[in-house]
Amino acid sequence: MDRKHEILHQYFGYPSFRGGQEALIDAQLAGRDAFGVMPTGGGKSLCYQIPALLLEGITLVISPLISLMKDQVMALKKSGVPAAYINSSLSPDQIRLVYQNLLAGQYRLVYIAPERLLTEGFLSVVRRVKIALVAVDEAHCISQWGQDFRPSYLRIVDFLGQLEDRPVVSAFTATATQQVQEDVARILGLRDPLRVVTGFDRPNLRFEVRRPQDKNAALLSLLADRPHQSGIVYCAARREVETVCQMLRDRGIAATRYHGGLSESERRVNQEDFIYDRRTVMVATNAFGMGIDKSNVTFVIHYAMPQSMEAYYQEAGRAGRDGGVADCILLYAPGDIRTAKYLIEHPSEQETLSEEERRRVVEQGLARLEQMIGYCKTTDCLRGYILDYFGQAHEAACGNCGNCTADFAERDITRQAQMILSCVKRISDHLGYSLGATGVMQTLRGSKNKRILSLGLDTISTYGLMRDTSRQELQGMIDSLENQGYLRTHVSHGGLMLTERAGAVLFRNEPVSMAVRRRSEAVRAPERRPRGEEGLITALKALRLRLAKEEKVPAYIVFTNAALEDMAAREPVTMEEFLTVSGVGSHKAQRYGEAFLAEIQRYREGRGER
Repeated sequence: MDRKHEILHQYFGYPSFRGGQEALIDAQLAGRDAFGVMPTGGGKSLCYQIPALLLEGITLVISPLISLMKDQVMALKKSGVPAAYINSSLSPDQIRLVYQNLLAGQYRLVYIAPERLLTEGFLSVVRRVKIALVAVDEAHCISQWGQDFRPSYLRIVDFLGQLEDRPVVSAFTATATQQVQEDVARILGLRDPLRVVTGFDRPNLRFEVRRPQDKNAALLSLLADRPHQSGIVYCAARREVETVCQMLRDRGIAATRYHGGLSESERRVNQEDFIYDRRTVMVATNAFGMGIDKSNVTFVIHYAMPQSMEAYYQEAGRAGRDGGVADCILLYAPGDIRTAKYLIEHPSEQETLSEEERRRVVEQGLARLEQMIGYCKTTDCLRGYILDYFGQAHEAACGNCGNCTADFAERDITRQAQMILSCVKRISDHLGYSLGATGVMQTLRGSKNKRILSLGLDTISTYGLMRDTSRQELQGMIDSLENQGYLRTHVSHGGLMLTERAGAVLFRNEPVSMAVRRRSEAVRAPERRPRGEEGLITALKALRLRLAKEEKVPAYIVFTNAALEDMAAREPVTMEEFLTVSGVGSHKAQRYGEAFLAEIQRYREGRGER
């Protein structure tokens, strides 16, 4: 066994590398720059942590959020790897101590926020030590045209220019289109990097889009089916976070909240309550989550549609980080589109961009939003839609998303389609401009809404033609016509417009059909383990929680859910067998092995085994 495989097992407890990891590690060890695009939970961190333990010198890991650094450093220390972080959460005295230890060669990895790179104190220290590797995590943040641009990441380029000897530079991200990948490599100045894109698929995640009449009722139902499980509920705005979190608390659910309007101290306390499982549900805006290394999140529910597929996949991907089965459910309503457009056109934080740059950012944001809307409306495979967006080939159906497992039937809607398309045309002819789906539906259903009447739409021939069709059913038909290319929504003003294909339906009676769910929602039967194995997992989780409380660390830092599940399946009785459990390295085996082996033995004896 070579040294990198020894380290993989000794410190991290894994028997073999996952796809792409070994190639990226070998490139960096050989002195070559590297660029890894790997899904969340795909093992990106090992791609720079293992070289850090083999290269002569310090590895700097540039990371965007304090929470990420704390989680990673805590986990590394528990695995026996000397590491530290430098960010604004440390006092001046604590930073000086890190500098002293860094100069004394006591660390192999140092995590640092990009804002700290060009400070005089840090520069004076790094000029006196050997920097073997600079790893840029969440590298998509350096691209101005990505969904999460952070101007502070541009300091990385200036920092590298300050170093007398340029180290190996590697970049890692989970969500980057081809355009963003090219941007990252160019801006960072990667030199002939080995680029490995392992794919964007997360087979352990199950995707589903629901269109409930009442989002609160739907959310409560979903949480009732997942008692004691850890999960995140994402909302579009701060006010929504407040109302949803309070609603959950009023129902006795252990929920907490996170958004940019809270004080830093409250955000920190709430985040720790979630990480340490004192609160099982985090209700948050997109300000929460990047770099949160909490492995036991079993569901992510979006209370509203995000602004882009990148944002959605990154947020949904915070479920199932340990490889366990997890649910990613989006609760969609047409009103989500208006909210998302407003947030794109009125960003809360105005970056130092020119008017032309700001216009381009808005245009790109609206274009990404169209793709996100398409995801919410499609009846095709949801996993396939995601993989198409990121340019990855896939099977026609995954068999494990809300659309693939739903019971659909084809329904002929040619006559209704003609009414809808005709109404869109007559509204445009009457007003000289188009209305959105809501206005079209109100007209077709004969609404007495003041706006409809004031516009004179009660005088056009299609007014009231579909008054007996429910709003939900009519919305589904409009969505289907848009998905099939008969209608399109204008990206900025939201008006519905006919496409060239619409003429074939209106004037040549081209038949139109749509897929209709026979059931209102897809239902998935919960996976069941053998009763004995389930009971042992419960006992092991109780032991893990006790040890975590004693050591004042999150439970998943002791062992992940995936490690406990493998432990329960294997039922090791010796330390040698314990070391074969996935996620159990020699350091953790030495620290926790006796306690877990004793618990397994007690369980076996309770079954009458020796």
